[in-house]
Formats: sequence, structure tokens, C-alpha cells
Amino acid sequence: MVVAPSIKELHMIKETPNPPNPPNPPNPPKPASTFPYGDYAPEKLQEAADRALDHYLKPEDNPSEPKPSPQLFTVSDAVDTEVLLANLSETLASANAMLSDLAFDMDGSRRHVLLGVVQIIELGALLADKALDRVEIRP
Repeated sequence: MVVAPSIKELHMIKETPNPPNPPNPPNPPKPASTFPYGDYAPEKLQEAADRALDHYLKPEDNPSEPKPSPQLFTVSDAVDTEVLLANLSETLASANAMLSDLAFDMDGSRRHVLLGVVQIIELGALLADKALDRVEIRP
């Protein structure tokens, strides 16, 4: 028959005693400040934290200079619609002329592909010309 040990038998004796509790002095000395800017001032810390957060999280009231575009060519926002459509029409006419010239030097399926692209360019030119006709002419 096995008998379980009692709680008194399981109690271990500590070899080293706990250190004595020091008496509480009436006015303990204040530890030296580890704050690098002098005495701890919560108002100044709050002000500095607000400035840092505003700098990174709030957008500026005045717009800064626009970032340069990574595109090589851009279209100015100041150009009116009539000028844009006229340039589009001229660009499509140039592409049409280049591909037509190239298509007539080709034979077989390559020629058919180029003539299909020429037809798509002609359709785009027709749309650009119709839009150019509808634009109000400004003096």
C-alpha cells in the first residue's frame, strides 16, 4: 500500500533568508533625471509629440511643388481641346502614311496585318476629325 506524503513533508526549507525590508525614510531622495533635456516637463513633451505627429500625418495647407512626372512626354494642362484634337489628327495621319508605305513593301499575311492597323488608324482619325468639327472655336 502506497501512502501519499502530507503537505508538511513536501515543504522545502530555503537555505538563504530573504533580505530584510529597509525602513521607509520620510522624504526619499529623488533619483537623478535620465531625461536628456533637463527636468521632466509633460507640457513640453506633449508639444513636441504633437509637432512630430503633425509633421508626418497632417497634410500641408499650402500645396508644394508638384512632383515631376516619370513619363518622358507629357501634355500640358493649359492646352485647349481644339489644339489637342488637331495634333491627334495630324499624328494619326502620320502613322497612317508610315504604315501604308510599309504595307505596300510587304507580301502575304504581314501585309494584311499592316493594312488592318492602317484601317484602325483611319477610323481613329475620322473620330478625331468629327470631334474637332464639334469643338467651339475660340477667338
